[in-house]
Amino acid sequence: MTTALITGGTAGIGAEFARQLAARGHDLVIVARDAARLADAAAELQHEFGVHVEALPADLLEPAGLAAVDARLAEPRRPIDLLINNAGYGINGALDENTADEEKRHLDIHVTVPLRLSQTALRGMLDRGRGRIVLISSVAAFTPRGTYAAAKAWGVSFARAANLAYRDRGVSVTAVCPGFVRTEFHERMKVSTEGIPSFLWLDAPLLVRLALRGIDRGRSVVVPTARYRALVALTKVLPDRVSAAGGFRSRN
Repeated sequence: MTTALITGGTAGIGAEFARQLAARGHDLVIVARDAARLADAAAELQHEFGVHVEALPADLLEPAGLAAVDARLAEPRRPIDLLINNAGYGINGALDENTADEEKRHLDIHVTVPLRLSQTALRGMLDRGRGRIVLISSVAAFTPRGTYAAAKAWGVSFARAANLAYRDRGVSVTAVCPGFVRTEFHERMKVSTEGIPSFLWLDAPLLVRLALRGIDRGRSVVVPTARYRALVALTKVLPDRVSAAGGFRSRN
């Protein structure tokens, strides 16, 4: 039986990955900061799907937390066959207004953390000759929309290069690029989503089903739904000022 490790596995897209992978029969290691919520999620998944679910509480922005997850990925006797780098959050405010620490932590969760975890997972997977690594990016990666988009663009570039380098050795690397998804993401970011057309919203179950289809096929980049693939194609020909339009408004 294969085992998947999911960071940010108790909410939003990460929780839906956990449910769908458990339904497929995967054992799970789910990672999150809130130990109580994590334990509840693990118990619920284990009861509903009959798979083994390991709860690994860790704050990935703290050295000890990142080291604990990294060590779990490196365990040869309990191999991880699928790594879902899902943990992350949006940053609000302009670059000239945010503190350097705010921007660094935001960059770390989207770049430094998945880089380290992916590198560790990759080494074990290459030794075994099989495995899949996933980075949850965003359609924002294809637009000039601040440091969030810049961080997510790193994931797309990383996946494309790594998939090219390692797919023939049995390890695929995929960047999944969702658009607007009905989760806690925007609420936590404290931004208003008013004015976003209803047709742009995706439900997490559909998003994850489409993402897993592309992951199973070993694709380097997956943009779920035709509507978002069309929007991404448009970003390649539209002027930057048009692609960057329509930013979020902060809630008062």
